[in-house]
Amino acid sequence: EIMAAGDLVFVTVGTTRFDELIEAVVHPRALDAFSRAGFRRLRVQYGRGVQPMVEASGHVSVEAFAFKQSLDADMEEAALVISHAGSGSILEALERGKRLIVVVNERLMDNHQAELADELNEREHLLACRVHSFHDTLDLMSDSPPLKPFPAPSPQIFTRYIDALMGDPSDASKSSS
Repeated sequence: EIMAAGDLVFVTVGTTRFDELIEAVVHPRALDAFSRAGFRRLRVQYGRGVQPMVEASGHVSVEAFAFKQSLDADMEEAALVISHAGSGSILEALERGKRLIVVVNERLMDNHQAELADELNEREHLLACRVHSFHDTLDLMSDSPPLKPFPAPSPQIFTRYIDALMGDPSDASKSSS
């Protein structure tokens, strides 16, 4: 089910330029899909790109900005997040339990972002697509099963990793005697 509590779709491209994604989310086909799903507001963070030109939509209001000090409030308020494939943006949305569509920028060389997005798509934590399939993904989303919650981070995993990498400090004191 596409709807979460709230009527806001929040789109972010982080600090990058991804005009193709911005054009896709303000396209009349996307605005119609948002409206059918019950969304009434679209907030677009367009980064280093071009401010989107939006044809008036009777059902979905659109606001756009380049940058803000923090996107926390926007992420928190959103019922649906549409993001570029930056790991920071993805993790921010998933850790908040947001329904998430990640759109991979295929113009990037050495695209590790695609690997992350595709892996999390496989694990059913988000929907990943490319710009050319974005509108189809939006259309299919209302029929797709609910996404799986993203597991909470475990600080113990990181601590164990560092201990293994550096050697456990308690072992070092024993060996120096």
